[in-house]
Amino acid sequence: DVQLVESGGGSVRPGGSLRISCSALGDRYSRWCMGWFRQAPGKEREGVAAIYPSPGGSTYYADSVKGRFTISQGNDKSTVYLQMNSLKPEDTATYYCAADLDWTYCTGNGWTRLSWNYWGRGTQVTVSS
Repeated sequence: DVQLVESGGGSVRPGGSLRISCSALGDRYSRWCMGWFRQAPGKEREGVAAIYPSPGGSTYYADSVKGRFTISQGNDKSTVYLQMNSLKPEDTATYYCAADLDWTYCTGNGWTRLSWNYWGRGTQVTVSS
């Protein structure tokens, strides 16, 4: 079975940067639609970004992170990264990786759904002075 493993979370001051990554273990050959979600205490899980699994694939971002976060995929398409710059205290949350072989999850209409087939356990990102 596929397992998503996130890494790279941590604590950073406002204005700082972090890069988190997620690898799909158990199946490195399928072309995964992959995305990032986050959930802050007391709030619902929300979509952060998603990427279509093709060279130069389309990317999608929540309005709150556009211009600050960048999603990208590794060469084997089974790893996804989220580069987070100009971090704000409101970015504090547990960040979850999601993956699906159904590429409709990597479209403008579909990526924010919470019904992705695979989820990681999450990595904590804390932005605080």
